[in-house]
Amino acid sequence: MSSLSARALAREQAQEILALTLWGEAAERPVRAIEALASLVVNRARLAALPEGPRHWGEGVAGVCRAPFQFPCWNRNHPRHAALRAIPPGDAALAICRRIAARAVAGSLPDATGGATHYHDEALLPAWALGQPPQAEIGGLLFYRLPG
Repeated sequence: MSSLSARALAREQAQEILALTLWGEAAERPVRAIEALASLVVNRARLAALPEGPRHWGEGVAGVCRAPFQFPCWNRNHPRHAALRAIPPGDAALAICRRIAARAVAGSLPDATGGATHYHDEALLPAWALGQPPQAEIGGLLFYRLPG
């Protein structure tokens, strides 16, 4: 396999893992919220690639999505994890997530989050968010730009 085909395959795999992450975390939300979450993943991948970047976020888009304890849909005990394995063929929300993931991986998705690296549902207030001003509120999600 040529290095070009290997890169294309890795890109396709990253897109699919990002699409599944978006579906698992935000499929029921407005498109703008799904796009914002995709931007957050790209922001983390970009920062993690820096020499001083946070290594616990993983490497690349796929690594960021699958890093332990970062996105609950990949945690085996989370209810959405089981749902990821049973997405019905032709699922409209997954089709939307795939289109957004393709734009994000290609670098053509504008970042409406202001460089966010963390997020949570507006109905929750995790301890890490106390006293932190959100960068954006999009589709019921609050986005923050915080160090690793």
